[in-house]
Amino acid sequence: MYFDPMYFIMIAPALILSMWASWRVKANFKKYSQIRSGRGLTGAQAAAELLSSAGISDVRIVRAKGVGLSDHYHPVKKQLALSESVYDSPSVASVGIAAHEAGHAIQHAEHYKPLWLRSLLVPTAGIGSKLGYIVMLLGLFMASQNMVLVGAVLFSAVLAFQLVTLPVEFNASSRAKALLVNRGIITAREREGVDKVLNAAAMTYVAAVASSLMTLLYFLMRSGLLGGRRS
Repeated sequence: MYFDPMYFIMIAPALILSMWASWRVKANFKKYSQIRSGRGLTGAQAAAELLSSAGISDVRIVRAKGVGLSDHYHPVKKQLALSESVYDSPSVASVGIAAHEAGHAIQHAEHYKPLWLRSLLVPTAGIGSKLGYIVMLLGLFMASQNMVLVGAVLFSAVLAFQLVTLPVEFNASSRAKALLVNRGIITAREREGVDKVLNAAAMTYVAAVASSLMTLLYFLMRSGLLGGRRS
């Protein structure tokens, strides 16, 4: 039970996809961080213009704490936090990421339903991520299908959250790409760089869904709950 080839066979594709997506995000961000955007606006300035054009005046744009790309939008605080490498940079990569986060703020202002649903799922997803895997693992050790089932239900909350996250993230990216060109912040040609940065980032969410799904299926099959052989 400490080493099960079946688990690694099932999870390997998702892990490979995750590593590939992570590498693409870093590679594309590095590449397009060297290319100045059409109007030369920084990430913070681009986000501010997009929020203003959408009639949003109650969202603060601040520097994010943390290392690397820690950019995010906090709907409760109505705060758009941009990492140092995005906040001050006028690069194509930076305005793309800033616009994506501004897209989330616009979703919030327009009461975009998937964003509302994702926020609703945060508490249960937090519980599921902390307990679900552990309870399923204990269920296998104790040969208890009931315990595995309880853990699977808890872990399913994580998968549900990740599935709802997909349309939220893809929609924010679509808004960002269109708004940047429409507002003249980047040129149509520079959009290629924004596309590559945001598309790579989107794949990390797809990889997360695949990883959680394969993990859940493994435990259900290994316990015999999903047509597998209980052992």
